[in-house]
Amino acid sequence: MSTTPISSSRRAARSVSRISSAWQQVAVVLFGALVLYAVGFLPMSAAHNAAHDTRHSFVFPCH
Repeated sequence: MSTTPISSSRRAARSVSRISSAWQQVAVVLFGALVLYAVGFLPMSAAHNAAHDTRHSFVFPCH
C-alpha cells in the first residue's frame, strides 16, 4: 500500500478553510451578542424581558 503526500495547494486550501470557518464562528458570536444586547434596549417589554436575565448573567446593566 502506498500513500501519496498531500500537495501544498491542498494543504493551503485546508488551512484557508479552517481560518474562514473560525472567522465565521467569531462573526456569528458577535452578531448574536449584538442582537442580544440591542434587544434589551428596545421599548417592547416582552423583548426586553426575553434578554434581561442573559444580560445580567454577563454583568451587563440595562437599567
